[in-house]
Amino acid sequence: MIYRHLGNSGLKVPVFSLGLWHNFGAFDDFSNATKIICGAFDMEIVHFDLANVYGPPVGSAEINFGKILRNSLSTHRDEMVISSKAGHPMSSSPYMDFCSRKSLISGCDQSLKRVGLDYFDIFYSHRYDPNTPLEESMGALDYIVRSGRALYVGLSKYPVDKAFEAYSILKALGTPCVANQERYSLLNRSVEKQGVVSQNAKLGVGTIPFSVLAQGQLTDRYLTSIPSNSRAAKELGFLKVEEVRDNIDVVGKLNELASSREQTLAQMSLAWILSDERISTILTGASSLNQLEGSVKALNNLTFSAEELALIDQITLNTTNV
Repeated sequence: MIYRHLGNSGLKVPVFSLGLWHNFGAFDDFSNATKIICGAFDMEIVHFDLANVYGPPVGSAEINFGKILRNSLSTHRDEMVISSKAGHPMSSSPYMDFCSRKSLISGCDQSLKRVGLDYFDIFYSHRYDPNTPLEESMGALDYIVRSGRALYVGLSKYPVDKAFEAYSILKALGTPCVANQERYSLLNRSVEKQGVVSQNAKLGVGTIPFSVLAQGQLTDRYLTSIPSNSRAAKELGFLKVEEVRDNIDVVGKLNELASSREQTLAQMSLAWILSDERISTILTGASSLNQLEGSVKALNNLTFSAEELALIDQITLNTTNV
């Protein structure tokens, strides 16, 4: 495993981190979740990323991770980086949504209870709150660190201008932002146009991409059709059939390039992001341990020729979300 510093902080993280957005909730196979999490740890994927709303139902991914931690990995807590977030609705209560001081601090407390921890290594504001002053939200994150609830803080899915403003507030408070989670993949390169990666690097903030495989589009799952048991085929979900169909030609061309590199489409897609050393780590999901093991093989070849990079740009920049 390769480790990189999270921004300018002293904290190192593996370049592969396991995100528990899907496949770890109450409706999922607990034994399979245990195999993935323990197998990830054995591969030195020691950064586990949660949020209070992960499940479904909300909260259940934190509960299940806590059970697995106690049952199988409790003696290794100090070898792990465990993060969580608050900011999306947990219920209809106005105090369990967005990023007021009350919502963030109580959200952190509730997450710690569900996981069974004394502290998180990183705690995030999960989204920008347009109805709360940034000073209040960032002050809450600062308090979360000073009160011992977390060691570091970060942001997720903030508009670019608000993220940079938040960095300044946190720095002035003495609790600098160490990480910014952004959606980034070969099918969504908007952070490049916005200058997020380069600016984060200048400001000492680690960039952590999520949805790096575009919810499975950058795998062999949708190369020829939409399987009936796939995420896109589900009536409720974030990935839509229309999106998959719009990208199918692009994905096919990328798959041809991956084959010429003797990589799977997923491995090449992950390697492409990690080839930029300004990226601290990527959040990867997995529905099986075999899938995770296949993804990590991307580390076998992180080098791209100028011709390959030019071809990737030609394939994606005119057709993706930029």
